[in-house]
Amino acid sequence: MKRPPSKLPGVLYGIGLGGFVDGIVLHQLLQWHHMVSDVHDYPTSTVAGLEVNTLADGLFHAATWLVVVAASLATLKSWRDGRIAPSYTFHFGGVLAGWGIFNVVEGTIDHLLLGVHHVRDDLGGPLSWDLGFLAFGVVLVVVGWSMQRGGRRVA
Repeated sequence: MKRPPSKLPGVLYGIGLGGFVDGIVLHQLLQWHHMVSDVHDYPTSTVAGLEVNTLADGLFHAATWLVVVAASLATLKSWRDGRIAPSYTFHFGGVLAGWGIFNVVEGTIDHLLLGVHHVRDDLGGPLSWDLGFLAFGVVLVVVGWSMQRGGRRVA
């Protein structure tokens, strides 16, 4: 009897790809914030501050890329271990849960605890945006885990 699919690859893909969505959409396309845009020593209104923020964004993208590489390695390990392939629902449920985990962890640490940036650094009161980001993350985790539970395969 084959072993059930591993949850790890989907969750890792979700963490890494969720980080890419955050970095590409919020940092680059919308330019609502950068990694350290609420640190007063590095204001995005100066060239020097923007250089530091751009470097920090690049390091953040490198870290999320490494998580995607880890997800790929976890996928290969699952295949080599003889696990059955996950259903689409199981896998994408894991991806959504991982994205939500990324949002909750990153939002709690960077937005609330460290205060190095907020979802909208261009606003005077960013707390509601930060709380919305966290709530969206919780919804992703709940929906993802529900999808994963409904998409289990048995050999």
